Amino acid sequence: MRATWRWVHSDLRTHRGEALFAVLATAGVIASLLLSAALLGYAVSPWQRVFNESRGAHIWLQDHGGPDPAALAPLTSLDEVAAVSGPFRTAAATLESGGARAGTVLRAAGPRPPGTARPLLTAGRWPDGDDDAIVLERSLATALWADPGETVTVTLPGRDGPAGRALRVAGIAETAEPRYRPGRGGGVGWVPAAALDRLLAAAPGTPTGHALGLRLKDPDDTDYVVQRAVTLLGAGRVDQVTKWQQAKADFGGDDRLLGRLFAAFGLAALLAAALAAAGAVRARVRGQAGDIAVLKAIGFTPGQVVRGYLLRHLGLAAAGAGLGTAATLACGPLIPGRVGAAVALWPRMPGHRAAVLGLPAAAVLLIGAATALAAWRAGRVPPVPAARSALPAARPLSAAARRALGPGLAPVLVLGRRFAFTAPGRARALGATLRLALPVALMTVALTGWSTLGQFHTDPARMGRAAALTVRAETPRQTSDAALERTLEAVPGVADAVPGAELAALVPGQNGTLTLRGLGTAADPYPHAVVEGRAPAGPDEAVAGQGFLDLLGARVGEWVRLTVEGRPQILHVVGRSVEPDHGGRVVSTTLDTLRDGAPELRPGFHALVLRPGADPAKVAAGVTAATRDGVEVRPSADPADGPDAPRGVLAALVAVLALIGLVDLLALVGTGTRDRLRDLLALRAVGLTPRQAGGVVVTAAALTALAAAALGTAAGAALGHLIVDAEAAATGIGAGVARLPGLAVLAALVAAATAAGALSALPPAIRTARRRPTAFPGETL
Repeated sequence: MRATWRWVHSDLRTHRGEALFAVLATAGVIASLLLSAALLGYAVSPWQRVFNESRGAHIWLQDHGGPDPAALAPLTSLDEVAAVSGPFRTAAATLESGGARAGTVLRAAGPRPPGTARPLLTAGRWPDGDDDAIVLERSLATALWADPGETVTVTLPGRDGPAGRALRVAGIAETAEPRYRPGRGGGVGWVPAAALDRLLAAAPGTPTGHALGLRLKDPDDTDYVVQRAVTLLGAGRVDQVTKWQQAKADFGGDDRLLGRLFAAFGLAALLAAALAAAGAVRARVRGQAGDIAVLKAIGFTPGQVVRGYLLRHLGLAAAGAGLGTAATLACGPLIPGRVGAAVALWPRMPGHRAAVLGLPAAAVLLIGAATALAAWRAGRVPPVPAARSALPAARPLSAAARRALGPGLAPVLVLGRRFAFTAPGRARALGATLRLALPVALMTVALTGWSTLGQFHTDPARMGRAAALTVRAETPRQTSDAALERTLEAVPGVADAVPGAELAALVPGQNGTLTLRGLGTAADPYPHAVVEGRAPAGPDEAVAGQGFLDLLGARVGEWVRLTVEGRPQILHVVGRSVEPDHGGRVVSTTLDTLRDGAPELRPGFHALVLRPGADPAKVAAGVTAATRDGVEVRPSADPADGPDAPRGVLAALVAVLALIGLVDLLALVGTGTRDRLRDLLALRAVGLTPRQAGGVVVTAAALTALAAAALGTAAGAALGHLIVDAEAAATGIGAGVARLPGLAVLAALVAAATAAGALSALPPAIRTARRRPTAFPGETL
């Protein structure tokens, strides 16, 4: 064993550059995988991220009237309660900005954000104690089209009538509480206590209450603590109880399938890294065949040779994994932007310790397993290897190749193609090409996911977002629906105002509720994004989302029976549409069909389809000015927006795969140059110039990279289309949304891979050009 250690130590000292490169390459791969894992936790569970970062409350209690200190004291001293946020004085209010209105709750704020359930400012600042300012929860600010520095009108009901006051938007914040939803409330506006006093003084008689947040030691105690809290405060004083499960469900984004998809990407990246390491070890074994033969000649056993290679490469892999892990944990939070924020928050996210320990360990084990086969081959090297000069190195040149070497085609291109795809064997060349194609294929799959998410901005109609705005009447209207439609369609930028209604429906034998929508009429249909079947055109016809079909076990062409407000509703599903809302559990028909069972039904909203290039914010302001009535205008929700978008994870995965591909490419170029050095020197002896010899090396590497990139791009495009559609189908949105990257992007990927192959071959090409055309002992064994 001592001799093995001495050999390993001597080999590392002799090849310090190669050892350093192996350590840095492994460290880079591990760091990239850990950053991807951090971004995955950041993207897949946005509620958990916000909750941990803000030290959120598991329970929120809303009462009416002033709090009883005698009741609050035992509530805060419960063994299950870790911290308390509040109580905060509250008042219901209506906010209006730029034509958009929203009902919410105002919450009195101190000069500093609270330590528990702290609002996370994403823009602006926290207001001072005397400011006439407000901080809006992010979803509420989105619905109001409000940004920091703008003005919103806050209206309180008051005993003698509503009274309004203008407040400046000081900031926008995120919380771990339920988000704002039209008609359901949610969302919070924080105002200084003095500003709330002035608002209440202008609208005397406005009902007030208090909000109290409880952060628990164990989330599983939520139901028990709610019972204790209601008992201590008195059931008659508690108006509303909000649990953390409600807020988490309201956030959405906790997509287990998305997590599995990124986990599969991580495993594929680890496999590609292991294959790259195995290729590097095999190349080293072939390059050191003479040294191994000498070691065996002086007494080394095959087992000692195998242990030596395993110790060397496992040690380098472990050093690289440790370096990458330490660098990520120490320097990751310093990275600007979302990546740094994800790493800083990662220790408080579930699964952090398992990822930090498991990813490096898995990488080391995979590299060790890949190294074992190459080390076993090293143990089989005979003590006296056969002279390579006595064996044919490759097949003779074909007649076409010999003719091409004439004046018709450059010999560099002919010999480069031969060295890339036929030397030293077709099977080995094909294996190298496939190994290089794997990371390119995975990068193409990631780019397909990126392009699909981008459709929510570039082509929203294809993603089920034909209507950019939704207009809802806050009070019963005196004008007719037809007059309102004409008014809305006359607003500049509006192409069509489609009336609609949304109802909750029940399915026999199912406990959950579904969403039944009536959109448009037979004369004015809604432009559904139908990907299977056709749009509804006749009575009782409907299109459904994938989540709806999966829940009922139905298919396009079948009839389904629903219960709506106690009455049966039988629909013929004639198509499947893309439905990004409510997990795809949506069935859409026409208003005419819904009115057959409820003749008094009036539209609950109007979906506005805008003209190309129209600005939704300007159109919303125009709608408010044109209607002159109490209407609420809100934008359509966009699943690709917000900090929970997985684009950061996709970008990190592309970086990981690019690094793995570069490492494998460098090993492949070194191996190919070493295997063909004797042939290149022979060609030099018969007239090939030094520049042409170096050009052959560069051309062979570039052609190999080009073939791998073309193959990987084609395979990745087909695989990416299947994977993205499978995820969309499983999440309820429905298959048919996948979009391949543009031809320019794919061409750029192929060109980048080809250029990387040519650049990586420059150093060995320069060394080959400087070699003299003489035989060396090490090159004939």
